[in-house]
Amino acid sequence: MSTITTDVVVVGLGGFGSAALWRLAERGVSVAGIDRFDIGHNLGSSHGATRLFRVACMEHPGLAAVARRSLDLWTGLGERYGESYVEQTGCLSVGSPASLPVRGTTAAAEAAGVEVYHLSHDELVRRYPQYAGLDEQTVAVLDPEGGLCFPERNVRAQVRAAAEAGAQVYPGTRVTSVELVDGGVRVTTPTAVFEAAQAVVTAGAWNAKLLPGLPLRPRRTPLYWFAPKEGASQPFDLAAFPSFIYELADGRGLWGHGSGDGFHIKIGLSDHGHDDTDPDELDRYIHPRRDVDRLAEAVAAAFPQVDPVPVKAIPCMITNSPDEQFLVGRPGGDPRLVMAGGDSGHGFKHVAGVGELLAQIAVGEETYSDVGFMDPDRFA
Repeated sequence: MSTITTDVVVVGLGGFGSAALWRLAERGVSVAGIDRFDIGHNLGSSHGATRLFRVACMEHPGLAAVARRSLDLWTGLGERYGESYVEQTGCLSVGSPASLPVRGTTAAAEAAGVEVYHLSHDELVRRYPQYAGLDEQTVAVLDPEGGLCFPERNVRAQVRAAAEAGAQVYPGTRVTSVELVDGGVRVTTPTAVFEAAQAVVTAGAWNAKLLPGLPLRPRRTPLYWFAPKEGASQPFDLAAFPSFIYELADGRGLWGHGSGDGFHIKIGLSDHGHDDTDPDELDRYIHPRRDVDRLAEAVAAAFPQVDPVPVKAIPCMITNSPDEQFLVGRPGGDPRLVMAGGDSGHGFKHVAGVGELLAQIAVGEETYSDVGFMDPDRFA
């Protein structure tokens, strides 16, 4: 078995890992990145064609700076490669004034200094008639910086940029262990051992196996796409039906966006199908009754001009933390280890910004934003 020596080894090249690899390589760090599958694969958590992009994040005001750093980095990368990695058509947080999307987004925007627009029920329906017929208590907050990002495309671009900056990339290579040893780490695969001063572990649902002391719960989370009903009088393209997070009057939560070039209307039910799973044993079938029925009922109630039977469905995974907030930093303060994960389904919009944080932590730079609320040791 061969031994590969480098300064930093990145384990997992999905969203967070590919970004960390890129940002480390851009700093001139000797870095190797490993993924058990191909780059931009559909077997983990960084796939599904599109993901929501938000700057006013109801989950925590500190995430606004991370989303904006992602936007800056992806904009620069897009100029380099002639591609678009973020499409800013706005994002709506919809519900009653007391709903989590409305009050949470409002509070986070105020705390972070993000400009948002408050839409009364009449203003919401006038601008976005797809929401007509809803409870008159339904209002919205528009984040004009929001929209979509593109997971497979963005991951591949980040790995491409990393390789061009000198990173070594090892796809199709399964990591069997990450060991903390004297002076550094030993990362073992079936074909090679990687020895480095530090490891950045960003293995998504597999973090729970490689870092077993952390409170992480991988969960099966199918993704669904829909089409308008035949003869629908309302448009459901992305420009007319932008990204949204929507709490229905009965408390159910929907999220999604309109159709665009190469993708259909995408809608998910926030707590639907989130079954704890072993990522090595993930159920990759879609079960019509268990998986589809509850979501179809919610779609029919919220958007009656959308056909509630999905035209496409695929399995995905998220990894929850106890407070549904990221874990980013050094577990136990160990100088040999940096990790990111546990984003609980709201992570991809932040991956470039998190990759920058991981690189800064690894090389000892002052981070561009406070990361205390993401401390992996906060549950100890």
